[in-house]
Amino acid sequence: MNNALKIMLDKYDCRTLNDYNNALKEIIQEIALLGLWRAKFFEHAAFYGGSALRILYALDRFSEDLDFSLLKNDENFNILKYCNAIEMELQSFGFSVSVENKIKNQETNIESAFIKGGTLQNLILIYIPENIVKLEHSKKIMKIKLEVDTNPPQKFETETKFLLNPIPFSVKTYKLSSLFAGKMHAILCRSWGNRVKGRDWYDFIWYLRKDIPINIIHLEERMKQSGHLKESEILNRELFMEILKSKILSVDFEQAKNDVKNFLKDSSVLDIWSSEFFIAISEKIQLM
Repeated sequence: MNNALKIMLDKYDCRTLNDYNNALKEIIQEIALLGLWRAKFFEHAAFYGGSALRILYALDRFSEDLDFSLLKNDENFNILKYCNAIEMELQSFGFSVSVENKIKNQETNIESAFIKGGTLQNLILIYIPENIVKLEHSKKIMKIKLEVDTNPPQKFETETKFLLNPIPFSVKTYKLSSLFAGKMHAILCRSWGNRVKGRDWYDFIWYLRKDIPINIIHLEERMKQSGHLKESEILNRELFMEILKSKILSVDFEQAKNDVKNFLKDSSVLDIWSSEFFIAISEKIQLM
C-alpha cells in the first residue's frame, strides 16, 4: 500500500465492512480536495456542507458528498477541468476511478460530477483484511457526488484550513457560523419528500454542543434566494424560531434515525431523538 494511504487509513478504527467503506470514501474525498487545490480551485470557491464539517472541523460522523460554493456568481463556470484534476490525483495514488461531470437536463445554479469506481477493487488497494473483503459484493459501485453552486447566496464568511495528508495543502472553507446557516437552510427549506435527512439533525446537535452561532444574515440570503422568505422580510429570532418549531413538529424522527445510523460508530446516541427533544434544545440557538 502507498505509505500515504496507510497513514490515512491508520487514523480509523476499522472493524466492519461499513467502517472500511466509510474510511475509503473519506480518503478519496481528501485526495480529491488535494487535486482541487493543485488546480487552484480554492482561489474561486469554498468547501461547505457535511463533508467540510467532517474533514475540516472534526464532525464525528461520516459524510457522502463534496459540496462547494463559488465565491461569486459565475454563469460560465465549467466543472470539467476540475474533474480531470481530481481523476488524475486519485489515479496517481493507485485508485481505479473515473470522474464524470453530470449533464444537466434543466438550467440550475448547480454544476455536478461523480467520482465512480468499483468498491471492492478500491478496498483491496488499501489492503483491508481478507475476511472483510469476502463480505463485499464484487459488482458494487462506489459513488461520491460533487456539487458546485455557481450563483451562491452572499454574506457568508470564509477561512483557510490546512490538511497534512496525503501531503500538506490548504482548503478555503466557510466559517462555522456560515456553515451552520447553510445547514439550517437545508433543515428548514429543502424538500426531501418522504426522505428525512437525519444527518442534518445530527449536525444540528453538533453545532449546538459546540456553541456555534448561526450567521443569520447569510441564512436570510439563502431563504430569499430559494423563495422561502420575501425580499421585504427580515429574519429575526422570533420568525426563525417559529419556522423551526413548525419544521420539527413535521419530522418523523424514526426515519431520521435510520438515515444517519450507518454514518455513526455508536447509534445509541440517537435514542433520545424526538420532537420534544429538538424543540427543547432549540432554545440554545445563538444568532449573529
